[in-house]
Amino acid sequence: MKNQNKLKTIIKQVLGGAITALLLSAPALADYSSHSGSEAFIKTMVEKHNFDRDWVVAVLKQAEPKQSILDAMSRPAESVMTWGRYRKIFIQDDRVAQGAAFWREHRKTLARAEQEYGVPASMIVGIIGVETRFGRNKGSYRVVDALATLGFDFPRRSTFFLGQLEEYMLMVREQGFDPFGLKGSYAGAMGFGQFIPSSYRAYAVDFDGDGKIDIVNNPVDAIGSVANYFKRHGWRTGQPVVSGAVLKKNADTSLFNTGLKPEKTVLQLSKAGIGSDRALPPELKATAMKLDGDEGDEYWIGLKNFYVITRYNHSAMYAMAAYQLSELIAAQVNGAPES
Repeated sequence: MKNQNKLKTIIKQVLGGAITALLLSAPALADYSSHSGSEAFIKTMVEKHNFDRDWVVAVLKQAEPKQSILDAMSRPAESVMTWGRYRKIFIQDDRVAQGAAFWREHRKTLARAEQEYGVPASMIVGIIGVETRFGRNKGSYRVVDALATLGFDFPRRSTFFLGQLEEYMLMVREQGFDPFGLKGSYAGAMGFGQFIPSSYRAYAVDFDGDGKIDIVNNPVDAIGSVANYFKRHGWRTGQPVVSGAVLKKNADTSLFNTGLKPEKTVLQLSKAGIGSDRALPPELKATAMKLDGDEGDEYWIGLKNFYVITRYNHSAMYAMAAYQLSELIAAQVNGAPES
C-alpha cells in the first residue's frame, strides 16, 4: 500500500509538471480583449483612428489564440532547408502547368499589368505560383486570429504584428470586409499574392476598376497589385535578374552570401575572380551567392531585380525559386524563357 501511494504521488507530480509546461507554452485561453496588452491597442484604435471602442473589443474578444501559429513561426522553411530541398517544393511539373494555365486564362490582364508597371507577366505569375499555387492555397487561418496570436502572444515580434493588426482593422474598414471572413497564412498574409495588411494598404490596387481593392478573391486586382509592388520597390524594366557565376582560380569566395542587396559592381566581382556566364554591363550592381543544390554548390550573381524579388520575402532561396518558376512557365507559354 505504501509503495502504491508513493507511485500515485510520483504520477501526480509528473502529470502536474507536464500540464504546467503545456499551459506555459500555449497562448492564453482568455479572449484577447482582456489581454494585458489589449488596452493600449484599443486606445490606439479609438483615439488615433476613431474606431468605435465596442467594435474593437468585440473583434478582440472573438479572435482565437492558435498554438499552431506560434509553432510555425518558430520554424520558417528558409531557415531549415537546403536550396536543393527548397527548390523541389516550388519547381514541379504540375505547378508549371498550372502556371501556364493561369497565364492563358488571364493573358490580357497580365499584358496590361506588364505594360502599365513594366514588370514581366512571367514574374507576376511566378510570384503568385510560389505564394499560393495560383490561388489554390491562400491559407486556412483567419487573419484576425493569426495577427492577434502573434501580436499578443509572440513577444519577439509583438510590436510588428500588433502594427499589422492595426493595419488590418483599418483595411477591413476601408474595403468593407468582414473582419472574421478573411483567411490567410499563419503570418496573416492574404490573397493570391499573400500581402500582409500594411502591404495591402500600401500597394494593392483596384486593377479592374470596380471601386474595390480585393486581392483575396479577385485575380485581376491581385495581378495588378503584385506588379505595383514590384514597381514601387524599384523593378527595372528590361534589365536582367540573375546569372550564373563562373569562378576563376583566384576567386575571392569571401564575397559570397554577404547580403541580399547588390553592393559590388559586375566589374568588381569579375576582378575578384567571380565572372558571369552571360554578358552583363560592368557597371550593374550585383551580389554573389552560393546555394547548396542537390548536385553540389551552385554559384550565382544576383542583380538589382533579384534584390527586388527579395523585398517580397527576404530570402535568396525564395527569390531564386520564384524566378526559376517564372522562367519555366514562360517557356511553356511562349516557347522560350524570358530574361
